[in-house]
This record gives sequence, structure tokens and C-alpha cells, in this order.
Amino acid sequence: MTIAAKDSFDWPVYLTSGLFATLYQLEDQNPSFGQGMAGYAKRYASAYGDQMIGNMMTEGIFPSLLHQDPRYFRVGSGTKKSRLAAALTQIFITRTDSGGRTFNVSEWGGNAASVAISNAWYPDTRNVSDNVQKLLIQCATDAFSNVLKEFWPDVKRYLQRHREARQERELSSFTK
Repeated sequence: MTIAAKDSFDWPVYLTSGLFATLYQLEDQNPSFGQGMAGYAKRYASAYGDQMIGNMMTEGIFPSLLHQDPRYFRVGSGTKKSRLAAALTQIFITRTDSGGRTFNVSEWGGNAASVAISNAWYPDTRNVSDNVQKLLIQCATDAFSNVLKEFWPDVKRYLQRHREARQERELSSFTK
């Protein structure tokens, strides 16, 4: 539950909610929300609710009940392709509390429960097709998050080296 709570209030969730709200505003999803700032605010609150409830279900409640580990385990070495595959596979296969591997019911069941709950605030999209689409978007968002967790340390290290090299060049040109 600690992981779920932290992920529900960490800064990326606000950015992700804003990006989804912007996309939904542009597409005029749920027209009953209206347009303008009032419509955007409703879409932002809905997107944040989706993220928070999804986190609580997939990282807290379902893993606790099913004895599954919701954490992403970074590979950190190997080919980019193998690391990408490992990141994407983890939304389908997860570790159990006993150390085994199993289908990630916490991911899919938790997100399905989240989608069902979100029908309370999406009056215009309560049909099966829309719910399946929301489920796939939530799982794809989680898969993308795994990819970021896998590769961000490498990107950060690359950017750090380039920044240090640039500072070193500037310093050497300044001292000449």
C-alpha cells in the first residue's frame, strides 16, 4: 500500500493527468464535461482519479490480496531489445511473494476494477468498447512506465556526462 500511496502523490502523476486531460479536451471526450477551463478541470480531475485508483488497485489492494509483488525490477544490463522486452513483459508476468512467477492479475484485474469504478465519473463512456479501451490505455501507460524505469538511469547518466563534458570545455576555454 505504501508504493501505491507514494505513486499516487508523486509528481509524475500530476503531469500524466495533465497530459491525458489535454488529450481528452482536444478530442472532446465526454462532451458533457464541456469545453474551456471548466471542462479541462473536470477532465484533469477524472484523469487524476483514474491514475490514483489505478495505482491503489494495481500496486496496493490486488497485490496484497493475491500475494503478488507490484514493483518493477530493473534489468540494467543486456541488449536494449532484451531490456525493452523485460520491461514490457512485466505487465503480463509478475513475481509472487513466494518468489515464483505468475500471470499479473494485479495489473489487469486492478486496472479493470479501476475502469469499472471510473464509470462513476464518465457519464458519456460507459459502454464495453470504451471500457476496454480505457483498460488497454491504463495497462499501456504502466508498460511505458516500466520502460522509463528501465532506461531512465541510462539516459540520466548520458545527459550527466554530456553536461560535465560541456562544463569542462567551457572551463578550459575560460582559463585560456
